[in-house]
Amino acid sequence: MKNFFEKRYIQVILLLAMFVLGYFIGQTNNDSLGQIKLNHTESPEWQLKTEELKKEVDMSLFWDTWQLLEEKYVDSNELDEQDMIYGAIKGMVNSLNDPYSLFMTPEETMQFLQDMEGSFEGIGAEVGIRGGVLTIIAPLRGMPAEKAGLRAGDKVIKVDETLTADLTLDQAVRLIRGPRGTQVVLTVVRTDNGLDTHEIIITRAKIDIPSVEWEIKQGNIAYISLSQFSEDTEKEFKKISKNIINSNANKIILDLRNNPGGYLNVAIDLAGYFLPKDYLVVTEDYGGKTENLEHKTSGKGELQNYDIVILINQGSASASEILAGAIQEHRGVKLIGKKTFGKGSVQELSSLKNDSALRVTVAKWLLPSGINIHEQGIDPDIEIEITPDDYDKNKDPQLEKAINILQSMDK
Repeated sequence: MKNFFEKRYIQVILLLAMFVLGYFIGQTNNDSLGQIKLNHTESPEWQLKTEELKKEVDMSLFWDTWQLLEEKYVDSNELDEQDMIYGAIKGMVNSLNDPYSLFMTPEETMQFLQDMEGSFEGIGAEVGIRGGVLTIIAPLRGMPAEKAGLRAGDKVIKVDETLTADLTLDQAVRLIRGPRGTQVVLTVVRTDNGLDTHEIIITRAKIDIPSVEWEIKQGNIAYISLSQFSEDTEKEFKKISKNIINSNANKIILDLRNNPGGYLNVAIDLAGYFLPKDYLVVTEDYGGKTENLEHKTSGKGELQNYDIVILINQGSASASEILAGAIQEHRGVKLIGKKTFGKGSVQELSSLKNDSALRVTVAKWLLPSGINIHEQGIDPDIEIEITPDDYDKNKDPQLEKAINILQSMDK
């Protein structure tokens, strides 16, 4: 653990599991949801600022409250001073009202890092807080959540018998996750059914899925399904691109639906397959505190001459929005489906004492045109709803429309 944090200023892009917007409830978690920078807070400059802050900030109210708790709380002998400190810090960070900024205790930090390293057990979905409500961002393809009928956009009002209204995101995640073979009941409200509630019973399992798959459709259309941007995605995509080039395909459908994000650098690498070298993919805007950082393609553009359409929906977030937005703006390709989630912020992860950590939003990312889609999302060029009847009949009108558009290009 300590060795991990001793790598100063290493940039990693995570699909923020356990403690970000997108808690992957059972899945390798490497989010983007923004760029994460590991950072220490023990520099001489920081120590000087800390000393100055101590002189300026009146902490007497904090200590008065602490003393009253020790003196008057009925079970004062059970008070854990370390937990009280952690609780106070969590409250301070929560006061930002930013679901992407979070203080993590040593135990939570360790769990977060372990989740990044491999698969684990759960339902296979990403959740976040949207409009103050626990919301399904993306059920992962082929995972228990999707198989049980959970959909992107579902509002979770109960986990088993616990109401979610007063739960923090991490509290809700802890209730939903669990050992394989056990069950959890989610009570959800589905917007396309008014205010009707549904109880969805999900059997937890080990979550381990390929991040990219492909197949040939209609003889000449390469259908690429990207479920997340993991460490191995670029390596897998490189093999797939060679297979596509050596196939009869001359058109591509890039499916980014229910892709909650992943490593930002992987999204940039993949953009380099569809765009020429040195094309701007995304800009990190630090709000004037430091110089903006531009990320450009460095690939060979192996697939840039293929006709392409991109599928998106409300489960497409962060790195998938970056890739879709960059290709659309540079090549004018059609986006088909529903509006994306709208996650476009950058977090910095700083190590603190005793292996605790702080993640805080430090910047927002912009599309090549300069548009910030945070909490706005990207609108599709062609909006198509998948209705409950479509789900029941296993129909995919969004994919059908993409195929029709590409086929019409031959006429």
